[in-house]
Amino acid sequence: MPLDRRTFLGTSAATGVAIAAGAAPQAAAAPAAGKGRAKRYSFTVMGTTDLHGNVFNWDYFTDKEFDDKAHNDVGLAKISTLVNRIREEKGRRNTLLIDAGDTIQGTQLSYYYAKVDPITAASGPVHPMAQAMNAIGYDAAALGNHEFNYGIPVLRKFEEQCEFPLLGANALDAKTQRPAFPPYSMHRLRTPHGRDVKVAVLGLTNPGIAIWDKANVQGKMTFPGLEEQAAKWVPKLRSMGADVVIVSAHSGSSGTSSYGDQLPYIENAAGLVAEQVPGIDAILVGHAHTEIPEYFVTNKETGEQVVLSEPLKWGQRLTLFDFDLVWSKGRWTVEKVAAKVLNSNTVEEDPKITGLLGDEHEKVVAYVNQVIGTSLAAMSTAEGPYKDVPIIDLINHVQAETVKAALAGGSYAALPVLSQASCFSRTAAIPAGEVTIRDAAGLYPFENTLEARIITGAQLKEYLEYSARYYVQTPAGAAVDPAKLTNAESIPDYNYDAVYGVTYEIDIAKPSGSRIVNLQFQGKALDPAAEFVLAVNNYRASGGGNFPHVPAAKQVWSNSDEIRNTIIQWVTAKGTVDPAAFASVDWKLTRDGVPVF
Repeated sequence: MPLDRRTFLGTSAATGVAIAAGAAPQAAAAPAAGKGRAKRYSFTVMGTTDLHGNVFNWDYFTDKEFDDKAHNDVGLAKISTLVNRIREEKGRRNTLLIDAGDTIQGTQLSYYYAKVDPITAASGPVHPMAQAMNAIGYDAAALGNHEFNYGIPVLRKFEEQCEFPLLGANALDAKTQRPAFPPYSMHRLRTPHGRDVKVAVLGLTNPGIAIWDKANVQGKMTFPGLEEQAAKWVPKLRSMGADVVIVSAHSGSSGTSSYGDQLPYIENAAGLVAEQVPGIDAILVGHAHTEIPEYFVTNKETGEQVVLSEPLKWGQRLTLFDFDLVWSKGRWTVEKVAAKVLNSNTVEEDPKITGLLGDEHEKVVAYVNQVIGTSLAAMSTAEGPYKDVPIIDLINHVQAETVKAALAGGSYAALPVLSQASCFSRTAAIPAGEVTIRDAAGLYPFENTLEARIITGAQLKEYLEYSARYYVQTPAGAAVDPAKLTNAESIPDYNYDAVYGVTYEIDIAKPSGSRIVNLQFQGKALDPAAEFVLAVNNYRASGGGNFPHVPAAKQVWSNSDEIRNTIIQWVTAKGTVDPAAFASVDWKLTRDGVPVF
């Protein structure tokens, strides 16, 4: 299949560096320079990030068009329409399209082609995200951490199916410490002045992969820091003649890490890269799921401004970097860079993309609507962030039962089993009546697997105290607004754990670190020395969220199947979901002993 201007001219075996060709010239992008007038050229780099398997403006967990309070839309079909408009306006030859990672995980569409009808099977299908991104004409994409969720073989097959390079300068082979993926791509833009512009795109991924997907990458790949790898590669790109250097970084801009000091590398380092590494003109930011239309960081060494932009997740926004260049002293120099984002809810889906993947979409819709059981009552996560609700108890009950069954007859069978779970989505629900795959899957949108770790009562207390930081300190007697009570310190919902199998209160009038009161097991004060088995997801067990004790705790069992599938299998086996069999109020928010709700 011809790859037009994305055709790779060559790949270095030593570095895995891909070099992409420029296109044939078209109508002038700027007026021809007259005598004494500087030659100028303008071009635009478009960017997406955190697409998470979204092609259609569709929510497979609710089986209807996606919508949120802001009436955002999602999906590559919408992005395609925006991209087409920009290419028409600017001239296709004067544009590039890149992505900052987290592409192949997140929806049932992407899950289906990783697990149900896997792309790795003999004569397997082409991944829908590869099909869509190829059709739209992406020029390069950085690796995200969720690219590794399904294992390296699935990622390698996806890479093979893409007609553009997957970049990861800091994804290194564990044995050779050389790049396991192309670090960069080089693109030639042919100007009307006969002087090509060389644009380098450097891809950087997240060091947290070493923690979050330890089972898939340990001993195979390592992930050093973004700053050190950018400092290594940017000068090389400049020495190779790059007129413009763009970084596509699957790393937020805040300079913080959710995993604390477990790694010597910063999780959200895009701003630090801009500040510390000279020679970068723009950074497409990913990973943080926030919207940053335009943000300037001053490089400490040069004093030059580096523009950062992060488009909102799932294809809700498209970033535009508009570059103005001037020919000076025998080379192109960046005179100005501006950034902005376009909202995908302003356009219709591109029928080329929806038509291309219509069959795949319908197949997945049929799959997620399979009935697997019946529920005797409706359950919802709407109040899950601040109340112990039955639907979260369902997750914990299934996890605890699964671990108990796995440990039965062994040396740890006598230990009590506790379980942790989070409110991953505030819109998940189990209806009264028929329960489908999408209903059960909606409780667990992540590809986490289940483990069993040994912890003590004292360690559990500290674990719960850490989790309770999630609540905004609220004095006794003050009004309580549930919408403003949670997510203190910007802690996301998935980093607040409720533990099942003990009872406790969280006194939100108290400061963080001293909120857990009346912690009991089987009606008695918890013995700090007592040992428990904790059913815990692999993200938390590997250090995700930087919760104490569990990452270092003894592992006594682990499972390779997703917790989502464990829930689906449990509902299928039971046939009937009866909340009375597992729901109980094990924790509650209080102030000076008085329940908040």
